[in-house]
Amino acid sequence: MKLNAMAALLATSAAMLSPVAASAHFLLHYTENSMIERPGDVPVGLIFWHPMANGHAMDMGKPEEFYMIHNGEKTDLTDRLAPATFKGAENESAAYTASIPVKRSGDYVLVTVPAPYYEGSEDIYIQQITKSVLNRNTLPTDWDQPVGLATEILPLNKPYNVIVGSTFSGQVLADGKPVPGAEIEIEFMASEPNLKTFATTNPTVGEMPGGAIVAIADDNGVFSFGIPKAGYWGFAALGSGPATEHEGKELSQDAVIWIEATDLK
Repeated sequence: MKLNAMAALLATSAAMLSPVAASAHFLLHYTENSMIERPGDVPVGLIFWHPMANGHAMDMGKPEEFYMIHNGEKTDLTDRLAPATFKGAENESAAYTASIPVKRSGDYVLVTVPAPYYEGSEDIYIQQITKSVLNRNTLPTDWDQPVGLATEILPLNKPYNVIVGSTFSGQVLADGKPVPGAEIEIEFMASEPNLKTFATTNPTVGEMPGGAIVAIADDNGVFSFGIPKAGYWGFAALGSGPATEHEGKELSQDAVIWIEATDLK
């Protein structure tokens, strides 16, 4: 049954405070900018971290898949992955660096399918299938097309063209179909990594006092969130994927997308 207009607005626009921990696990694709001015190789860091809290960083295994999509064409980038040690504020962790070949104009949808991570404190595995989008010369080509992942967030706004004070909307999909009522954790990248030293930087905001920021998708898997600050924002649809078990234990197969918001000038 379809939600009425008021219920849909409340379901998709309201962000609520959850009683869970204030900082969430997030797999990062970090580049210094999402808009690329000149052709060339763009450095990227792959880090499993608590970026809003500048907190504990988790060890990453080698990703199962790492690729980009440009003009509908998929390019395997696994040979560009290099193991690295990320220096967080609390600890060091196994992570990866890579470079993305950005040459022609258009979108470059970057995808990581990570190896499942065992979270001992919860006795579960976590697999955060992550997307982000780079663009060159403002030519849109691929950002609004599903990749065909086990689970993903399809952006309904250009993810590199979000204005502070506006909203970002996305649709949670599993095997290409909407996920009704999906729970989405939202996190600001308060500590953008330094890619030269591969280390954390000082956070620009503190943690939310009420816990994780959460939005609930409507019956069509659609959610919205008002963007209050410039920078990178991550959205993780928890347990939205079809896989629920790994090596005999519970698996949370999450869909993650990162966007970059900018102030209106």
